[in-house]
Amino acid sequence: EPRAATPAEIERVHSPRYVWSLQRMAAEGGGDLDPDTPVSTGSWSTAVLAAGAGLAVVDELRARDRGVGFVAVRPPGHHARPGIGMGFCLLNNVAIAAAALADAGERDVIVDWDVHHGNGTQDAFWDDPRVLYVSMHQSPMYPGTGHVDETGGPAAPGTTINFPFPAGTTGEMYRRAIDDVVADAATEFGATWVLVSAGFDAHRDDPLAGHALAAGDYAELASRVTALAPGDGRVALFLEGGYHLAALRRAGAATVGRLTATAEGDEGP
Repeated sequence: EPRAATPAEIERVHSPRYVWSLQRMAAEGGGDLDPDTPVSTGSWSTAVLAAGAGLAVVDELRARDRGVGFVAVRPPGHHARPGIGMGFCLLNNVAIAAAALADAGERDVIVDWDVHHGNGTQDAFWDDPRVLYVSMHQSPMYPGTGHVDETGGPAAPGTTINFPFPAGTTGEMYRRAIDDVVADAATEFGATWVLVSAGFDAHRDDPLAGHALAAGDYAELASRVTALAPGDGRVALFLEGGYHLAALRRAGAATVGRLTATAEGDEGP
């Protein structure tokens, strides 16, 4: 069951001023953070539950010490920066979970396969050596960040890895990014947890982007990110973008199907 994230948990990532202003905007009837990001009277309570759902999944995995987690929530989160929401995102769900784990002594790898760069997540951990952030995304594309030379701040050099792929990129390039670069980076980093910003808008049918992944590509990516973790019970995926409902359904089912089959010791179809 989800729970509401507490102010202290949210403020590991977001500034108190932004948290206050978002809560107040919702209480006063809503408004717009930007042309893509409206806030309604119910937005604050929904966003707090979405962030808390990720924390609840992580807590459940730690208690069980087995299995995988899939956080199927809205609003999505990876564009929400520490000081402002944007791009449909109000609170950064995956970053809030990662920050909680990092404060508990874990070393997190965040793999972001949403077709848009997770600028909010990158900002949150830009200078934090406890978190390795990896993004595979279309470029040029909203929000205009995620260039290959963006590699982390002075206290955390090399802890940001960006793969800005052109339009038309297929699942093969996503897989090669993990096989050829990310797997070794995660090992060298000493990853103890893997969190995934699982957007499905790189699917070939999605209307908001130009990548060409199929549902089966997401199943293969799921297998690869699971292998980055040091053992069972250390992987959680957070739903991000996906704007073609049939493609979202197929890709999500392929991902969860592969993860649950792998968790039971079977590679699945």
